[in-house]
Amino acid sequence: MRICCIGAGYVGGPTMAMIAAKCPHIRVDVVDLNAERIAAWNSADLPVYEPGLDDLVQGSRGKNLFFSTEVKAAIRDADIIFVSVNTPTKTFGVGAHKAADLRFVEAVARTIAEVADAPKIIVEKSTIPVRTAEAIKTILASSEKGLQHQVLSNPEFLAEGTAVADLTSPDRILIGGEQTLGGLAAIETLVSVYANWVPRERILTTNLWSSELSKLVANAFLAQRISSINSISALCEKTGADVDEVARAIGTDSRIGPKFLKSSVGFGGSCFQKDVLNLVYLCGHFGLPEVAAYWDQVILMNDWQKHRFAERVLRTLFNTVTGKRIGVLGFAFKKDTNDTRESAAIYVCKDLLEERASLSIYDPKVGSAQICKDLEIESGSPNVEFATSAAQAAAGAHALLVLTEWDEFRTLDFEAIYDSMVKPAWIFDGRSLLDHAKLRQIGFKVYSIGKPLPQEAAA
Repeated sequence: MRICCIGAGYVGGPTMAMIAAKCPHIRVDVVDLNAERIAAWNSADLPVYEPGLDDLVQGSRGKNLFFSTEVKAAIRDADIIFVSVNTPTKTFGVGAHKAADLRFVEAVARTIAEVADAPKIIVEKSTIPVRTAEAIKTILASSEKGLQHQVLSNPEFLAEGTAVADLTSPDRILIGGEQTLGGLAAIETLVSVYANWVPRERILTTNLWSSELSKLVANAFLAQRISSINSISALCEKTGADVDEVARAIGTDSRIGPKFLKSSVGFGGSCFQKDVLNLVYLCGHFGLPEVAAYWDQVILMNDWQKHRFAERVLRTLFNTVTGKRIGVLGFAFKKDTNDTRESAAIYVCKDLLEERASLSIYDPKVGSAQICKDLEIESGSPNVEFATSAAQAAAGAHALLVLTEWDEFRTLDFEAIYDSMVKPAWIFDGRSLLDHAKLRQIGFKVYSIGKPLPQEAAA
């Protein structure tokens, strides 16, 4: 058996590396038109940072795992073709800022139709709206070759930062396909691949449309929990309640459970916002405006939380940050990844730059070029400095903002940091990461989302 994956991004690369590691009898080709990205996958400096990924790739690369730009050749030789290309939110036209942009998925389908000279099993790995398989099948059927391809849905449920662990022991593998003889046979073929290391009871099979929709719904439910607890964090600050204590109290209810009840500056990443917006668009498209409005509120609450945090910084620093140096700890959307897509740090930093603050940004895995791109600024901007350590970011700052929950931030020398900062020295903990009692003993003024407000910030 030969597998190819079109798209060498955050999903395609790690997923195929795991399949190659667990299935040494299967050749796996990961192909992408981006030559720079492929070169990185073939180097010692992978384009995706995930704990454990380096070892996983090095164990199979050059044996049964290959990275190349030879897209058409890989399609021609493969039995199973995973489609793992980007499906960003549209920024133009019908459905702008909500619907998924499926141009890359369509382009791949057309290439398969052009190149394939035998029936293929085509697997949707990208996050896509329900009924996308219908479009793929229509394009494939338009070929005059008369080949009977099968289209399956196999959404990913990886959490960035723990992708290798998630792939090694997944909660479930979901595979959807047509409930025909050909479709069921294709499902069983893909099941047999995952069954090399995943117990069969964890491999769920459904019809095609249920699988496509389940991915959007899973992310929507997780995002909803975050927005729900974040809404309560604002009420906690007004009433003197502690959001962590509230979360613990409700999380012990077995009907609710404790996961995704951690209040923060807001969720980010490539999936949550995009998938909820996609769900909003689909509900509107199918004439369900009340359902669309319900899910749209999840995004509105998340955006409000980010802006509320930046506004708290402004109001606490005497209603002006113009010319003030503010240290920013963390720019990735979560720890253990270099992914910045929809990171809360982008929104907070933009709000503060709009107020003419001077930012010193430090993230252990995100480079200055990516930060400049996300903030839409030129390299060398006078209001943004790129620090090489947390201590450098804090030196001379009026305030320090924790925007990513990197473990190294827990063990910083805060006494030295306090001595280097302008007084009063403020820490705004957007991830409830630090020991606030210890910080206050040192002399810091501390604000943390959902905690009773210190008197200085209570106005």
